[in-house]
Amino acid sequence: MKSLFVTGLSASLLAACTANPQEPSSQASAGSAAGPKKEISISIFDRGQVAAEEGSYESNRWTKWINENSPALVKWVPVPRNEAQTKLNTLVASGTAPDLIWEFDRNYIAQLANQGAIQPIDTYIEKYSTTYKNYLKEHPELKSYLTMEGKMYAVSSVRGMDAVANHAMWIRQDWLDKLGLKAPTTIEELLEVARKFRDGDPDGNGKADTVPIAFHGNSVAIIRALFFTSENQWYVEDGKLQFSRTMDRFGDSLAFQKQLFDEGLIDKEYITDKNFQRSRQFWTTGKSGIYMGSWNMENDYRDLMKNVPGAQMVPLEPVASKYGKNGLYQETPPSILTAFNSRMKEDKIEASIHFLDWVLEKGWKPLKLGEENTHYKLVNEVPQTIDSDKFRKEVSYAGEYAVMNQYMPKPEWFPVMAASDDISQAYAKEKSKSLEVALKNKYRRDIAYSPSLPEVSQLIATFAPLAQQIEAKVITGGASMTAQAGMEEIRKEWKRLGGDNVEKLVNEWYQKNKEQLQ
Repeated sequence: MKSLFVTGLSASLLAACTANPQEPSSQASAGSAAGPKKEISISIFDRGQVAAEEGSYESNRWTKWINENSPALVKWVPVPRNEAQTKLNTLVASGTAPDLIWEFDRNYIAQLANQGAIQPIDTYIEKYSTTYKNYLKEHPELKSYLTMEGKMYAVSSVRGMDAVANHAMWIRQDWLDKLGLKAPTTIEELLEVARKFRDGDPDGNGKADTVPIAFHGNSVAIIRALFFTSENQWYVEDGKLQFSRTMDRFGDSLAFQKQLFDEGLIDKEYITDKNFQRSRQFWTTGKSGIYMGSWNMENDYRDLMKNVPGAQMVPLEPVASKYGKNGLYQETPPSILTAFNSRMKEDKIEASIHFLDWVLEKGWKPLKLGEENTHYKLVNEVPQTIDSDKFRKEVSYAGEYAVMNQYMPKPEWFPVMAASDDISQAYAKEKSKSLEVALKNKYRRDIAYSPSLPEVSQLIATFAPLAQQIEAKVITGGASMTAQAGMEEIRKEWKRLGGDNVEKLVNEWYQKNKEQLQ
């Protein structure tokens, strides 16, 4: 089963699965021909994107469409995106977790496996699946990510290039032009441009009110990546694995973050701006000139254009540090990993596998694209959005329900896919460039995935909040704590919690699994 989007989108394939999402189709009756549908429950990230008139994450046009067309009745269990693991842990502990639990984080799935909260599914896939079983044969690169201690604990589909790309930087080209500046290519140039944005009144209002750098989402990871480090990855140094948060490079990233804070180049309240609404407002109202977020920031672009019609938001390539130029965070081949609750009985497992087969084969298309001739039309086999506002309200949130998919868009598709209005077309061109820029430099990842040892998960879970507290002191504490002093405290906490022993276990694991970690 080759990906349906590799060579273009077939009109006949789409026509077969784009029945009006608010009306039952013949597929519904076909799916229930053998008897009543089984009810299953699935977690879903609540990103706050369902408009009030659309309903809620639990009930909307797409949840109804799924229940009418799929071989199961699905109850969706929303968990806040920024607190997903905490919420899921609570549900698991109380015995009320949904049947299917998904996350992007393999370490979290491994943690659930170690706890016995999820179950191996090898035999069930072999017994009940058709579509996914064949898909795995065509994509053997997925297997190692789904396997823990020799057993398969999750299912996943391959990411399209648009989903491999993740973090990105944007810059106001009109601000650069106004101040006679060039796009920065190094850390030093980035600092200099940010200072000019702070002091040069680029918005022309005669006030010193600009916040040069704004964040969206986990943008601190972008700063880390510039120094070839992260918060929770393991890197190979001198033939051994070392934990990123204890390495010198991490200290360099912390020092840079502190410098940005001390010089007023980032918002003083960014640490407490948990949902990044304040930071996003700086960008969309034209008060910031550098934006650290994801490669696709369409809503932010549109809101900026409404507030500042002459703004030019363009992608910015990662700048080089003393370590060289690293790509910003890029995802591994598997998309979300969906695991099966250990409390599930075989009849529900069977129903869930049939549902996942359906989603992977055809259910994902309307969830990603909407309804043909209502939300999109085919132009040279590429789906083109008819009305961007209508799509944004009625479809953009629906992709969350496509827990597996075969969506493989290409950069050159974006201008064709976009609506014909000027803003949609202007953004589509920048979006194409942004995807290419996001994938231009490879993101450093020394091993395919982190060790799933329970000792590692337990240590990191305990260590992370302590490290975050120290880091916050370093960044906001002025002269009271240097980055070097902060790193000494971080390393001290790591050792106190058993870091030396965990490193020993991790390196034994590395030597044992080195070949499949390439």
